[in-house]
Amino acid sequence: MKGRKPELQADANALDASTKPPTWMNRHGKAEWRRVMPVLAHRRILTPADLGCLESYCIAIGRIRDLELLLRAGIDPKLCRMQDKAMVTARQLAAELGLTPVSRSRPAVREDNVESDDDPLAVS
Repeated sequence: MKGRKPELQADANALDASTKPPTWMNRHGKAEWRRVMPVLAHRRILTPADLGCLESYCIAIGRIRDLELLLRAGIDPKLCRMQDKAMVTARQLAAELGLTPVSRSRPAVREDNVESDDDPLAVS
């Protein structure tokens, strides 16, 4: 996507940090979930509708780590291509979730974001 990305907005239906990873996810994916979920919950931008993106990101990270273990064991050097694809996918999803340095440097959720009844078009 070219141009400026939209500013992230806090959501009233945002998930909290107690949201657990799916039971079917591998151990590396679950570890990544537990690492990033508190950050995303603090920003109040992740809703139940976004869980698919978070799951995909954690699966990609889990796959990267699993493939690295196989590569270190000398199982099959052709696995590098699979790992590279998982890395690209993880990076793209991390950017969508605001988990990369560049995506965090863009305007994000303001800490003082409070719902009000003020007219958004009113000029002060």
